[in-house]
Amino acid sequence: MKYTKVCVDAFSYTLPEEVVCTAELELRLRPLYQRLKLQEGRLEILTGIRERRLWLQNRTPGTQSITTVRRLLEQTQIDPRKVGALIHGSVCRDYLEPATACSVHHSLGLPSNGYVYDISNACLGIISGMIQVANMIELEQIEAGIVVGTESSRSLLETTIQYLNTDLSITRKSVKPAFASLTIGSGSAAVLLTNRNISRTGNRLLGGMICAQTNFCNLCRSNTDQSGGDAMNPLMQTDSETLMKEGIASASRTFEPFLTEVGWTRHDIDRTFCHQVGRVHQKLLFDSLELPMKQNFSTLEYLGNTGSAALPTATGIGIETGFVPNGSCIALLGIGSGINVVMLGLEWNKTLSTTNPADETIKKIICQNS
Repeated sequence: MKYTKVCVDAFSYTLPEEVVCTAELELRLRPLYQRLKLQEGRLEILTGIRERRLWLQNRTPGTQSITTVRRLLEQTQIDPRKVGALIHGSVCRDYLEPATACSVHHSLGLPSNGYVYDISNACLGIISGMIQVANMIELEQIEAGIVVGTESSRSLLETTIQYLNTDLSITRKSVKPAFASLTIGSGSAAVLLTNRNISRTGNRLLGGMICAQTNFCNLCRSNTDQSGGDAMNPLMQTDSETLMKEGIASASRTFEPFLTEVGWTRHDIDRTFCHQVGRVHQKLLFDSLELPMKQNFSTLEYLGNTGSAALPTATGIGIETGFVPNGSCIALLGIGSGINVVMLGLEWNKTLSTTNPADETIKKIICQNS
C-alpha cells in the first residue's frame, strides 16, 4: 500500500494510575509457586517486565478513550468538524453492542456525518484502524480521522491468578500457556490522521505492508467473546514459544517487501516502534530484521504488554520525549496473534507540543532508552 495524501499529525496516550510490580504478582501466586516448586523472580527474568499499570476499578474502556482523544484534540487543535471517522480499535470494549466508538463519538461532539465503528484485530486493532482511515483520506472520502483504543487488564490478571492458585491439576508443563496473561498491562492511545492539505505537521504516511499467516490462528486464544468490563472473567491460553517463533518469521517475510513498498533500505530507518511483548521477543525480532536495537523505543519494562495500545503508546512517548528528531524515517512494526503483521512507514517532520505529564513511569522509560 502507498499513500500520497495522508499525514499522521500526532499520537496521544494516557496511562493508568495504579502500578503493579511483577514481584507483587508473584507474591500473590505463592500457592502455585510453592506447589510446583517454581522460583520467584522467574516472570521478570523471562519477560523483562518489572511492572504494569491498571485502571481504577469500574473504569470502562470507552470512558478512558474519551479522555485520550480529548488530549489528542487539544494537542493538534484540529477542527472537530473535519473529523470524518472515529474508530475504536482495542480488544476491550464497553459492550457487545453498540460499538464503543459510539459513546466516544457522542461525548466528544464529533460530526454526525462521519464513520463511527469498532474494529478488532487483537494487538493490531489501532494500527489496522490507521490503515482504514488512511484509505478513506487517500480516496478523499474524509479530511481527517481518529483511531483510539483502551485496553484494561485487571480482570484478566485477577482471573488468571485465581485459576493458577486454585486449579490443583496444573503442572509445570500445563502452566506455561497461562503465563503470557501475567505480562498484560492497561493503556490507552489515539492517533490523528489528516489529509496533507490540512495537516499542521507534514508527517507523511508513506505506505506499508501486511501479511496474514492465519494457519497459526490457534496459538493465542481467549475464551468466548465477552465485553470488556470488570464483570467479565477472561482466560487466555498462549503457546508463547511457537507464537514468538512464527511471529518473528512472519515479520521477516514481510520486512523486505515493506522496504520496497515505501522505497527504503534498512539504513534509511532512523527510529522503530514495535508491539511490546517481552525482552527476548524484542531482541530476536531485531536480530532477524538486521536492525539495531538502539533505534527502537521500549516501554514494556514498565508498562507490560498493553495490547493494541502498546505500539502507539510507545510511539507517543518516544516522540513526546525527543527520541524522534524532525526528519526521521519511522518504521511501525506490528505483530499480532492470528498471526497478522502490519508494517507502516512514516516520514516525521514536526512534533506538536503536548501537555502530557512526565510522571515517574515516563521518567523511567526515558532513562532506559537514553
